Amino acid sequence: MQDSQRTVHVVGVGMIPFTKPGASDPYHVMGANAARKALDDAGVDYKLVEQAYVGYVYGDSTSGQAAIYGVGLTGIPVFNVNNNCSTGSSALFMARQAVESGSVECAIALGFEQMVPGALKGAYDDRPSPMERFVEVMKARQGIDPNLPRAAQFFGGAGADYIERYGIRPDTLGRISVKARQHAANNPFAVFRNPLTLEEIMESPTVYGPLTRYQCCPPTCGAAAAIVCSAEFARKHNLDTGVVIAAQAMTTDGPSTFESNDMMKLVGYDMTASAAELVYEHAGISPEDLDVVELHDCFTANELITYEALGLTPEGSAEKFIIDGDNTYGGRIVTNPSGGLLSKGHPLGATGLAQCYELVSQLRGTAEQRQVEGARLALQHNLGLGGACVVTLYKRA
Repeated sequence: MQDSQRTVHVVGVGMIPFTKPGASDPYHVMGANAARKALDDAGVDYKLVEQAYVGYVYGDSTSGQAAIYGVGLTGIPVFNVNNNCSTGSSALFMARQAVESGSVECAIALGFEQMVPGALKGAYDDRPSPMERFVEVMKARQGIDPNLPRAAQFFGGAGADYIERYGIRPDTLGRISVKARQHAANNPFAVFRNPLTLEEIMESPTVYGPLTRYQCCPPTCGAAAAIVCSAEFARKHNLDTGVVIAAQAMTTDGPSTFESNDMMKLVGYDMTASAAELVYEHAGISPEDLDVVELHDCFTANELITYEALGLTPEGSAEKFIIDGDNTYGGRIVTNPSGGLLSKGHPLGATGLAQCYELVSQLRGTAEQRQVEGARLALQHNLGLGGACVVTLYKRA
């Protein structure tokens, strides 16, 4: 992670309501709609955008062009991005980097996904899977059931490791889903807005290990976008410069992922901790300075271990953090005010930019019933197995 060359502002964000598979517009329509909303929010003519970074996981090559062409045919470079569940924030990372380096003055990051019902599956069975090494480690550590969702086995195994290590109650994980539904009730973009009791969550069918059905994010369709630009561009066009990307880091797997025999590390604990440390060091802050966090809660187990990987609470203390209500309004730090992936939904390519939308809204003070009072520093965490982790710090200027 290099020192910033230029200040990068998020001047516009856009998002469409997330839906269940089969209830959405086609991917290119969703993408174009989210992009237009971000441009309208910024007050920027698309003709002024110099590059587009477009993320999706399930789609053919140049699907990014198909979506962005719905906004305009300006001939700009369009980069298609696929980094599993961290795709949206990877697109944002690249757009930010282009502006910060001086390569462009204004760029758009767009993410979308048109998903199908059911568990995530690979697209090809005639070649080695990029997850092959991860599966081998998981198989050696806990075995693998070909009849169960693979992602749930990864993250459920991480949750089981944590429970075994620290002796917490399984229903502590369920409390994360209770919070997610409570927060999503105030988010018009969320798929699941009806509250659930802890009993309902824990009595729903077991998926794997400590995870029940309501502790797993649903396949979702949706799109979100962000416009980033230099301070000079913003001044020239009289744009809102209220939100700055203060620091951002992307990490990939290191030796500990595969050598530690630890399911938490296999699903990205060390990637997260490393990215967060880079961001805090670059920005000159500590986790105690944060006001609001959107983190990658694809499963309740991942939210729990991510509290500690991000330094929001010391290792081994996540249960107390949850039970004391320090992860919600009135506590130490509001996590996933949007409802997170668990309740807002998880359209893979759009998730990172939906997190950006939420945090920019929080820093602008426009999050309405979800508003975190006085929010000035906001942290985003977006994780993809395979692997990549992007951590982004936004600051109210």
